[in-house]
Amino acid sequence: MLDTGAGIPPDAVPLIFEPFRQIEGTGASERGTGLGLNIVKRMVELLGGRVSVESEIGRGSTFSVWVPATGAPEGAYG
Repeated sequence: MLDTGAGIPPDAVPLIFEPFRQIEGTGASERGTGLGLNIVKRMVELLGGRVSVESEIGRGSTFSVWVPATGAPEGAYG
C-alpha cells in the first residue's frame, strides 16, 4: 500500500509498530489511536509472515506484507 503522506523519519520506523505510538510531524497524531500497524504486524507474524516499510520524508511511505502460501506455522493457533 502506498501512503503519499508526510513520510516517516528513518529513526522512527521501528517505533511505528509499537502500540499507541504515533510519530509527531507525520499527521498521525491528528487521527487514530496508534494501534493499526501494531495489530497488522502481530497478525501477519502469527501467519509466519513479515511487514516492511520504506519511507521518504515529504514523499510518503510504502508498506509491504508477505505471508507464506502455506499459512501459519505449526502450533501458531494453540
